Amino acid sequence: MSKIVAIINAKVFDGENVIDAKNVTVKDGKILNVGGPIPEGAEIINAKGCTLMPALIDAHSHPNMETLKQNMHFGITTTFQMQGYFSEAQMLELKENTGIAESLKCFFAITAPNGHPSELLPPAVLAKQKEMMAKTGIKVNKDVSTPEEAVKVVNERVQQGADYIKIMVEDGTIFGYPGTPDVSDEVIEATCAESHRLGKMTVAHAMTIEAYERAITGGIDGLMHLFIDKPHTPEIIATIAKSGAFVCPTIIAGASIIGDSDASDFVKDPRVSSKLNQDWIDSLSKHIATYPQGKTEYLLKTVKALHDAGVDILAGADASQPAIGGMAHGASLHHELQLLVKAGLTPIEALRTATSIPARRFGLHERGRILNGARADLLLVEGDPTTNIADTLSIKRVWRQGVEFKFD
Repeated sequence: MSKIVAIINAKVFDGENVIDAKNVTVKDGKILNVGGPIPEGAEIINAKGCTLMPALIDAHSHPNMETLKQNMHFGITTTFQMQGYFSEAQMLELKENTGIAESLKCFFAITAPNGHPSELLPPAVLAKQKEMMAKTGIKVNKDVSTPEEAVKVVNERVQQGADYIKIMVEDGTIFGYPGTPDVSDEVIEATCAESHRLGKMTVAHAMTIEAYERAITGGIDGLMHLFIDKPHTPEIIATIAKSGAFVCPTIIAGASIIGDSDASDFVKDPRVSSKLNQDWIDSLSKHIATYPQGKTEYLLKTVKALHDAGVDILAGADASQPAIGGMAHGASLHHELQLLVKAGLTPIEALRTATSIPARRFGLHERGRILNGARADLLLVEGDPTTNIADTLSIKRVWRQGVEFKFD
């Protein structure tokens, strides 16, 4: 007989709103019922004083198998990989291992020859990357100069199993390498057109207003990061809203690039530091700091303007490796939620950016919501993050596909 778990007496945030139901029952990896009768013989979890919500989704990450487990410690059961690779064996494990977060993937983003992020990587790192790719069998074609090459690489990504296609629209200005080779408008357009023909969404790395405008003109579905070179204007906000594209602002990444992130204060919270090794703790005390002329204040105001204009906002942390300061897997998504509230979103609006909105925009209709029949990816926290966003860190229990995660 399948195990049935009933979580009772909880405040329930269903991914959109707080609902009247206090009980949620789980069976066979799915939500059996919300607010219905508790089946006889169910294991009872009394969640009085706690909030039950969908497990979190990190819409911008650069994970590996180890950091996918770290995500689970922070209540994140799904991530969107935005640059990286997985072997075939790892991709199978992503589906089957409920002890790690599942990761959607784009593999390597399309970029110009010698384009971003190669300007940031030492030659030894690039050589090691190519060697590792050769061992895993992952195709590394990513340098694109023509629309024809873009079409070829998009098809390669789809054959690899990419869930969406990413393109770098980056001239290096904000990273201290102005003049970095960038893709042409024709390449952006061809990438979007071929991806859409094959039923795949497109997202763009874009961190200047010009990059935003070029990506939108080319037909992009989602914009990763915020522009940090200028404050927003009514015109650019209207352009984004009219396009229907979503924005994953990664405020914390922008603040690190500017050099004034408050991550060093965030990591002092024992709910954060107790779950991180020293390398990640140290990382949160560093900054990328390549664009000090920017202002985090502008990022916060831009997020609020986008939200007020009806643009879908997705929460993403942009964590990759400890050497890149300001972000840590798992922890920094909670930091991003706090920054979204600081920008002017309500706690409930911020919670939607890491639950129902990314699930809807990426077609994960069984996730990001607490509904009858939905996948039982759940997060139980002490307190009430719908009124105090920092309570997302007071994690009591995490389930992926109905299987409870065992904390180390």
